[in-house]
Amino acid sequence: MSLVLAAKGFALGISMILPIGSQNAMMLNQGINRNHHIAAATLFALCDILLIILGVAGGSLLLTGSALMFNLLTWGGIIFLCTYASLSIKSALQQTAQNREQTAVKKPLKIVLITCLLVTFLNPHVYIDTVMIIGSVGGQYQGSSKIYFMLGVMSASIVWFYTLAVGAAKLSKQLSRKNTKRAIDLIVAVIMFFIAWSLFRSWLAH
Repeated sequence: MSLVLAAKGFALGISMILPIGSQNAMMLNQGINRNHHIAAATLFALCDILLIILGVAGGSLLLTGSALMFNLLTWGGIIFLCTYASLSIKSALQQTAQNREQTAVKKPLKIVLITCLLVTFLNPHVYIDTVMIIGSVGGQYQGSSKIYFMLGVMSASIVWFYTLAVGAAKLSKQLSRKNTKRAIDLIVAVIMFFIAWSLFRSWLAH
């Protein structure tokens, strides 16, 4: 029974994290550039674990009941995502065949970690997935059943982020080619703008 609950948690966790969002887009870029990608994967996984615990413990009730929190998270997320998207477009426009490797300036670990935190905690979709949806499902279980479910969900985040980080790093030579990297930057920008637009629509409908 414990393995079944863990498997259910893992399946739910993967279904929530698999669609490309701001965390996955940043993780992909960090892996391609081999820029503290393991540290970024670790921090993303830890943030997810924290939010999963918060959600299953009942934090979804607090989040849904605070209009101020909703507004702050939504507009903070919109501003950050639009800024990140603009930087991705700028990076795509600056790609050149001869100096791609030289212009790929690696960011310091501190900047990477701060950006990871911003990408996570300024994105209301993260709270919807980890706190509200996973929290509501996990809240149906009691005692050890809840623990096994949470462990399954947490393991999904750990497996996914490390797989994405290592996979992108191993394929970095192919993915760092001028046209490929430009396409990835533009796709990331479109995703970021789309998420920002969806947040704005959610704010209007709230």
